Amino acid sequence: MSLLALDISNSHTTFGIFEGDKLTAHWRVKSDEHRTSDEWYLVLQGLITRTTLAEVEAIAVACTVPAILVEIRAMIERYYSDAPVSIVGPGVKTGVPIHTDNPREVGADRIVNALAVAELYGGPAIVVDMNGTATIFDVVDETGAYIGGAIAPGVELSLEALSRRGAQLRSVELAKPRGVIGKGTVEAIQSGVVFGFAGGVDGLVRRIIASLGVEADDVTVVVTGSYPDAVIDACETITDRDPFLTLEGLRLVHERNHA
Repeated sequence: MSLLALDISNSHTTFGIFEGDKLTAHWRVKSDEHRTSDEWYLVLQGLITRTTLAEVEAIAVACTVPAILVEIRAMIERYYSDAPVSIVGPGVKTGVPIHTDNPREVGADRIVNALAVAELYGGPAIVVDMNGTATIFDVVDETGAYIGGAIAPGVELSLEALSRRGAQLRSVELAKPRGVIGKGTVEAIQSGVVFGFAGGVDGLVRRIIASLGVEADDVTVVVTGSYPDAVIDACETITDRDPFLTLEGLRLVHERNHA
C-alpha cells in the first residue's frame, strides 16, 4: 500500500511516499497558511505524479498549524475520501505514554518523533528537531515514554532576526567559517550562528542527560528536520542523523491505526 505521510510545521511541510516500510520518495515545500485545499492537492499530487507512479492509498498527517490542518482535512475529504486516514491527535493511537503536566498540549510532531525514536533506536533517547522556526528537544525514557523536552529559537529565525535588526549586519550563507574568531563581519556572523547554536544544542543535551541520571553513552541523540549541516557538524553530542524521523513515525502511527 502507498502511504502519503505529511509532516506540517510552521515553516515547511515535508511529505513522502512509503511502499510498505520503505520511504521511496520525499519532498519539502513551504507551509503556506493561505494555500487552499485545492492548491494543497495540486502541489502534493503534482510532485508525486512527476517523480513516482505511486497512487495514494492511505494518508498519515502530523500538523502543528491549525489553519493548514483545516485545509488538509478538506483536501482529504474531497480528493482521498476512500483512503484510510490517520491525523495525529485525540482518538488516534500512537502507543506512546505521555508523562507531562498536560498531555493535550504536546504537539503532534513531538509525539510522532517520540514514537519513532523509541521504536527505531530505543530509549533513553533525545530527538533534536530543527525546523527553521524552532529547535525542539524531545526526551524519551528507557521505557519509551515521552517525558517532556525543551524549545529554543530556530537557526533560520535567529539569523533572519539578526540581519533585520542589525543596521550594519546582513544575511550570510550558513556555512562553517575558517575559525571561531571571525576575521570579518561575514565570518563573525557565521561563527556566532554555527558555533553558538552547536554549543546551545550540546549544552541542552548534556543538561537533559544529567537530569535523566544516566551515562551519556547510554543515550541516543538523534537530529532530524531541516537541519543545517554546518551546525550539526560542529555538535559534539549528536549520535545519529535521521532527516525523515517524523515521516517514519507517521508510518508507525498508520500501522497502529490501520493494521
